[in-house]
Amino acid sequence: MHGLINRSIQSFVCDSYGTDIWIDLIQRADLDFVEFEAMLTYDDALTPLVLDTVSEVLGRPRGEVMEDIGTYLVSHPSFEAVRRLLRFGGVNFEDFLHSLDDLPDRARLAVSDLDLPRVELREHGEGQFSLICDAPVAGYGHVMMGILRVMADDYGALALLEHTGSGQGIETVSIVLIEAEFSRGRQFDLGARVG
Repeated sequence: MHGLINRSIQSFVCDSYGTDIWIDLIQRADLDFVEFEAMLTYDDALTPLVLDTVSEVLGRPRGEVMEDIGTYLVSHPSFEAVRRLLRFGGVNFEDFLHSLDDLPDRARLAVSDLDLPRVELREHGEGQFSLICDAPVAGYGHVMMGILRVMADDYGALALLEHTGSGQGIETVSIVLIEAEFSRGRQFDLGARVG
C-alpha cells in the first residue's frame, strides 16, 4: 500500500485525537516505527491492521472511522490539494459524481505511483445513483461517503448517502440527489491565488 494512504490515516488520528493516541495505537498494533513515510510502499496487510487498531483505540466501528477519514481528507486545511483535485471534476455536484470514474487516473497525475481503488458511478434515474467501489481494503465505500458528504456541501447540493452493502471486495454507496442547488456552495476558483 502506498505510504501516502497510511500517512493520511496517521494525520487524521494525530490532527483529530492527538499524537498520544497515535503512539498508543502504534504500540497496540506492535509496529516497529512511529511514522509512515508518504513516498514509501508498505505491506498491504498493514493498512487494515492500522484501521482496525484505530477503531479499537477510539471505541468506534471501523466504518464510522473510515467515513471520518474521508471527511477529513477533503475538509482539513492540510489536504486542500485533495479538495481542489476533486473540484476539477465539474461545475456542480452531478458533474462531480460523473467524474468519479476518472478519479484514480486524476490522482495518478498528482502522484504517479498512487493506485486508488476503482470506482464506477451508475445512474438509476433522475437524481438516483450508486457508486460501486472495488477496493482491496474493506471500508473504502465508507471513505467515499465521507468525501461525498463534504463535496455535496461544497457544491451546495442536498444529497442522501447510504452504504448499502459489501461483498467480495465490492462496496456500494447509494446516492440520492434531492436538490442540486440547495444552498450556496463554497467558493472555488480554478486558479489558486498566491499571497
